[in-house]
Amino acid sequence: MQGLDLIKKVKIVPVVKITDVETTLPVMNALKNGGIPIAEITYRTECASEAIALAVKNCPDMLIGAGTVVNAEQAVSAIASGAQFIVSPGFSAKVAEVCKEKGILYIPGAITPTEIMATMEYDLPIIKFFPAETFGGLASIKALSAPFPKHVFIPTGGINKSNIKEYLSFSKIIACGGSWMVKDSLINNKEYDKIEEISREAIEEINA
Repeated sequence: MQGLDLIKKVKIVPVVKITDVETTLPVMNALKNGGIPIAEITYRTECASEAIALAVKNCPDMLIGAGTVVNAEQAVSAIASGAQFIVSPGFSAKVAEVCKEKGILYIPGAITPTEIMATMEYDLPIIKFFPAETFGGLASIKALSAPFPKHVFIPTGGINKSNIKEYLSFSKIIACGGSWMVKDSLINNKEYDKIEEISREAIEEINA
């Protein structure tokens, strides 16, 4: 599936909220220059689809996805804008159907056995475990991996430089999502050098 190999290689998926489309490319360049050629642009803002389209057009060497996609309409919009993968905070059968039809990687959210079983009906083996720290973190993921050995996880929520390596030490975790390198304050204050610096530190921590 498109993009999955890069996610596994880089091991981190920045969750980016763009409120001003003019900040899109500087943020993308900061991430890329910091060693993270991936961005999950959330559908929490009115300019999300525009930001995704802009990033896809101008950053062909990056993997650009859409996050916080909660319904089929958003999924269709994101894919039309060029999103190369779709992430949801929970599981949506309708979003799954759209992504399957379009051949797009879908990473649904799930934190319970029942939710994970629902994803199995749509052959979705990659789970966004969110919010990770709130729902038991690594211990919960390890417990869920026993009855669901074919699933792998991308925990998000409460992940940062101090705990990402501990999460990634577990073989069933292929990457972690996080926003600490692209905090709203950093983007709003246009501290792109800081975004690049924190991104580089994250990659160094992962590879240390």
